[in-house]
Amino acid sequence: MPSRAIPLAYRVVLFAALAATLLLSPGCLVRKLKIVRPGFGSTDKLQTAALDQLLARLQTWNQQIQTVTATVDLEPTLGTVLKGQISQLKDVRGYVLIRKPNMIRMFGLYPVVRTRAFDMVSNGTDFELFVPVKNKFIVGKNHLDKPSARKLENLRPQHILEALVIAPPEKGERAVLENDTDETNAYYIVHLLREEGGRLVLTRNIWFDRVRLSIARQEIFDETGDIVSDSRYNDYDNVHGIAFPKKISVMRPKDEYGVALTVLKLQLNETLGDEKFALTQPPGTELLDLSAPKRPAAKM
Repeated sequence: MPSRAIPLAYRVVLFAALAATLLLSPGCLVRKLKIVRPGFGSTDKLQTAALDQLLARLQTWNQQIQTVTATVDLEPTLGTVLKGQISQLKDVRGYVLIRKPNMIRMFGLYPVVRTRAFDMVSNGTDFELFVPVKNKFIVGKNHLDKPSARKLENLRPQHILEALVIAPPEKGERAVLENDTDETNAYYIVHLLREEGGRLVLTRNIWFDRVRLSIARQEIFDETGDIVSDSRYNDYDNVHGIAFPKKISVMRPKDEYGVALTVLKLQLNETLGDEKFALTQPPGTELLDLSAPKRPAAKM
């Protein structure tokens, strides 16, 4: 017998029933995409903030901190970071003293024996660095025009200060907000720009994670757009109502060194007198003045 065509109305009902069966079955063909971002929990809810709110948070946080006294574990790194040639010295106990706006002292002790590995201090313009094992007392300016081939001479206390106490936008800096949220990231990025010679130059990027709206990263750029400092912040702790990261990583790719700090003990806003930032050259050490004009090489 010739087959009969199924009526249109019956086919519509049959299709609807089949679709309902598929949707309600345990093996439903429609699945929800589960997004798991590295560093974020699967149930973390993302917050929403405008540029003005983020700048206000940064301003408030910066104003809350006037002095820092911290005991830290240090992992200094030396070498050509971009080429992966890094040597690490682990288990260095360090001590950091900061008094705003620009005073910092930082010294470290060697593992096990805990003798002093280095001691450096800066007033914002000049710095002093004592390295006992080299019997050298190094002085100079914080501004570094060209990295030295001797990595030790690239160390600057001010590099640590600008990473630990993140400054709000400076006069003349413009702020632009980017929402970097996708299946792998959930950040607000505040881009800070400055006008130079009729063009805009990127000076800094400050990253806020969208779960806690805490600062996760700060990048500092030179006039060509190259990164001179890249700092990451994790594991925030509450100290007398002030949020402060316990894990901080600072990389200086152009200066060819970096340091990772794990905060063991932290005190904020205690009185720090001038004597805490006084460093005197020990007798018998070699003085190396990096700001002194270099003598031209002798002609052969």
